[in-house]
Amino acid sequence: MGRDLDDVDRSILYLLQRDARNTTAQEIGDTTGVSASTVRNRIDQLEADGIIKGYHPEIDYEAANLPLQVTFVISAPPTELKQYSEDIRAIQGVIDVREMLTGRRNVHVDVVGTSTRDITRITDAIHDIGVKIESSEMMRRRHVQPFNHFFLQGTEDMDAHAEAGDEERSYT
Repeated sequence: MGRDLDDVDRSILYLLQRDARNTTAQEIGDTTGVSASTVRNRIDQLEADGIIKGYHPEIDYEAANLPLQVTFVISAPPTELKQYSEDIRAIQGVIDVREMLTGRRNVHVDVVGTSTRDITRITDAIHDIGVKIESSEMMRRRHVQPFNHFFLQGTEDMDAHAEAGDEERSYT
């Protein structure tokens, strides 16, 4: 079970999600109203608690000469989900596997490749594992943004204490 986060924790998470590489503890401290050492201690604790699991680059696969990005939606027996997930992650070209909690279409797999031959090889490898591909979609564009719950405290447009019924507020 997780733990409750206070405004400082949420602000740290929000700022790290926006740009972890170019945001210093001092800048986070200045923004949140705490010292840089407090920020470093909080980050250490968030990591120790498993809330921050890592820092990963966001890759533009098309710019890296992997222009084909496909999502496969797969049906796997729920009792064997863990093993199928591991087997699928071992296939070259698989970049993300999401196990769904419910439903027949319970595994979503993102893959990249340079050609239809790559995608066909991955498709064949998934079938060889023994699961059924229900559908596939080619990705046009992906948009990632910080989770809205991690509002930056003290700013007008991202107030951690916003009224629950305030649906007209815009978060950009």
